[in-house]
Order: sequence, then C-alpha cells, then structure tokens
Amino acid sequence: MPTTAYIGIGSNMDNPMQQVNTALQSLSTLKGSTLCQQSSMYSSDAVGPGQQNSYINAVAELNTELSAEALLKQLQAIEADHGRIRKQRWEPRPLDLDILLFGNQIISTPTLSVPHPEMHKRHFVLYPLAEIATELVLPDGCAISELLMQCPVGELLKVK
Repeated sequence: MPTTAYIGIGSNMDNPMQQVNTALQSLSTLKGSTLCQQSSMYSSDAVGPGQQNSYINAVAELNTELSAEALLKQLQAIEADHGRIRKQRWEPRPLDLDILLFGNQIISTPTLSVPHPEMHKRHFVLYPLAEIATELVLPDGCAISELLMQCPVGELLKVK
C-alpha cells in the first residue's frame, strides 16, 4: 500500500523558479511514486547566516511505494542532478528537497528525521503544505491549522 509523503522544495540559485519546476517534473517520474498535487510557488527570505538570494519554495504530495530511506536517496539524486553539492548548513543551493512527512510515521535515524524537525517554524513550508492539505494532522496530533496560527506569514509571497 502506498504511503503519502509531503516533500518540501526550495531553490535560491540558478533560476529558482525553473529549478522548482524541473524538480516537480523529476518527482512526477520517480519510480514507484505518483505526484498527486503540488502547491503554488512562494518567495521567501533565506534562512541562515550571510546575504543570500530569496528562495522559491513549494510543497509536493507523493504517493510512494518507496521506503522513507529509499525516497531520501532518490531525492538526493535529484538534488545532485540539479548541481547541489553539500558543503555547509544553510548555504545557497540550486535545489533542496526535504521529506516533511511520511505517512503518519515518526522517523529518527542518523540520516533522516520525519516529521521534518524545523517545519513547524517555517512559514515557507507550512503555508504551501496547508494549501494542498488543509485538513492535515501531523503524527503528534497537531493540526496544520494550529501550526499556521503560531507561524505568521511574514514576508512570504505567493508568486505562481
């Protein structure tokens, strides 16, 4: 039986809107998975130190036969295809793909934490996620609507 996974997508290098569109195309052809829906694209300020370009963010919903670890490996391969090289945390990147949720599972391994540990603080994740999953309840029982009330929209701007 497939698992519903929500994937956070972000880019702030090399034509970010195109990077997100191409990532969505890659997700739509992921073996053992079906791209069910995608959010609008949103622009947000970069998180982390130093001056960086703004990000373009979106969230995609997948139904997948893959395990969470296998999905992570596929997402990292897509990132690498887009030129992502991991050097340091919060650096600019052509593409960032994060597993936000994987069914109702709570996963904590050296390589994967699900639900994504920072998602409840990030308007650029919560608002696109709520757009495509308005009634979503996280594994801890918290509704997406409750998280939105605690995370102001700030400078987040729907761009497409």
